[in-house]
Amino acid sequence: MEATGTDEVDKLKTKFASAWNNMKYSWVLKTKTYFSRNSPVLLLGKCYHFKYEDENKLLPARSGCTIEDHVIAGNVEEFRKDFISRIWLTYREGFPQIEGSALTTDCGWGCTLRTGQMLLAQGLILYFLGRAWTWPDALNIENSDSESWTSNTVKKFTASFEASLSGERELKISTISQKETVGRYVDDHEVRNEIYHRKIVSWFGDSPSALFGLHQLIEYGKTSGKKAGDWYGPAVVAHILRKAVEEARHPDLQGITIYVAQDCTVYSSDVIDKQCDSMASDNTDNKAVIILIPVRLGGEKTNMDYLDFVKGILSLEYCVGIIGGKPKQSYYFAGFQDDSLIYMDPHYCQSFVDVSIKDFPLETFHCSSPKKMSFQKMDPSCTIGFYCRNVQDFKRASEEITKMLRISSKEKYPLFTFVNGHSRDYDFTSAITNEEDLFSEEEKKRLKRFSTEEFVLL
Repeated sequence: MEATGTDEVDKLKTKFASAWNNMKYSWVLKTKTYFSRNSPVLLLGKCYHFKYEDENKLLPARSGCTIEDHVIAGNVEEFRKDFISRIWLTYREGFPQIEGSALTTDCGWGCTLRTGQMLLAQGLILYFLGRAWTWPDALNIENSDSESWTSNTVKKFTASFEASLSGERELKISTISQKETVGRYVDDHEVRNEIYHRKIVSWFGDSPSALFGLHQLIEYGKTSGKKAGDWYGPAVVAHILRKAVEEARHPDLQGITIYVAQDCTVYSSDVIDKQCDSMASDNTDNKAVIILIPVRLGGEKTNMDYLDFVKGILSLEYCVGIIGGKPKQSYYFAGFQDDSLIYMDPHYCQSFVDVSIKDFPLETFHCSSPKKMSFQKMDPSCTIGFYCRNVQDFKRASEEITKMLRISSKEKYPLFTFVNGHSRDYDFTSAITNEEDLFSEEEKKRLKRFSTEEFVLL
């Protein structure tokens, strides 16, 4: 079908947006980020202290990290490898056209969907690979001088990747054989990990068939009144991710689910019901769950009283990060140093990568540029994420977080609460949904409310 005049205008707009974002954010990525050697750095529950970078030893909690009874890792190289191993999802251009639009890029509007993808990707890494996993090739994507990490302050590395496609031969990620992979890795365990690493990345590919790709997420968002090119808030994205995982039919994903808190309340029995679903894997007693909690950290501006709580959350081993940002920009927050948050930035337009191709390049899905932002610049609207591998893990996490909430609330109403029982036992909204619908009527109302109240993201 021949493109209409409107389609041509839309294509020109998207090309201009891509060029602008490439110019703007490529420059931002090349600016330096400094890390102090005198303060601990927390990254998704792991603590690093660069002061001891020359010593490969474990530091006790009293070194400044706030995690009790937790093994604390050591030097700069370990932090670099850990950070780079997280999956980075950014603006892309040149991907298959999104149905119902002329869009072949998400530049300028898709950043919250991308940060949501990064949070979900971290949850899947915990599920399939564990928190200790790091990508063996992580440090090989650097061209920068490693000496800059061992100066008086620790400088960030510049990310300057170009996606490359080679060949047109398709290969299902699940059929990659060990023979094709084993030569690059030390043992069968590493081979297995790299197969799952590629699987996870492929599920976020920019094609209509990718389970958690942009095309699918936009489809799930339509019921809440969203469409391609619209802005998405952190709460709306949380519900879209939940639906995407529920609808995923891949056999590897039947043992994991997502629960989204209702009105800042986590109903424990509802979470446990999801974990004990009859479809749970035969190899485990119950499902793993990613808990997403949309919250506001203040009114028009973020309340600094919440700083210690956010830092505490990012210090937990089962934290999968925060979908948030600052006004007009969404970031994936994964850690902190002092009063600054460490994040991954999706505002970098890269070329489409066809993840169905054998040995597709992984480099553009990993970022070597940790960024920092003062907590006070954070927009109050955000979604906090946790991962619990089973019911026992959930109960332990809820107890620990509840204690943290009590301490941080300082006699004010806490950001969110855990309550016993089901949501239907209270006079609030019901958690029962019709699985034939994408969202219940109550969820639709709540999503539309969130979409009008939340900040606009570019």
